[in-house]
This record gives sequence, structure tokens and C-alpha cells, in this order.
Amino acid sequence: MMSRYRSVRYARHKGWLLEDAVVRLSHHRIHADDCRDCNNSKGRVDLFERELELNGNLHEAQRQRLLEIAGKCPVHRTLTSELRIETTLRQV
Repeated sequence: MMSRYRSVRYARHKGWLLEDAVVRLSHHRIHADDCRDCNNSKGRVDLFERELELNGNLHEAQRQRLLEIAGKCPVHRTLTSELRIETTLRQV
């Protein structure tokens, strides 16, 4: 996953003692009524749960910075922004 790549690359650039990073991701569709932080109150909402495991001798400030870096990956930014899909039918 892209957030793992960015975190590892950033840690190496900084010379931090990150041995490995593991990302676990799950996707669920939940009822909007069950989502307390959602703007939509009807239908279903896509819920992505991401767990980032950072292995190595890191200070808490370094761990928090790597979490912040992981949140800036292009995939994360795309999924957390407003989405619009435009589909056209191509004639062949």
C-alpha cells in the first residue's frame, strides 16, 4: 500500500530506525445511521479501517510523524476527498 511505501521512504531519508511497516486495511459497508461522523444520514457508507504497525526503535514523535506522512499518500487523499465519477459510452 502506498502509505507504507511513503512511511518507509521518509524514515530512511531521515535516518530513523524503522525496521518494517505493516498496513492492514479492511473495507465495510455500514448503515449511515451507524456512522456518527458521517454527513450522509441515509443508505450505506463505505468504511475503511487502516492499521499501521511501525516496527523499530522509534520515539513517539517519530511514530506520530510517520502516521501523518501515511495520511498524505495519494490513495488516502483520493479516498478522503469528494469523489465524482463520470462515465461515457464509447462507440466502437
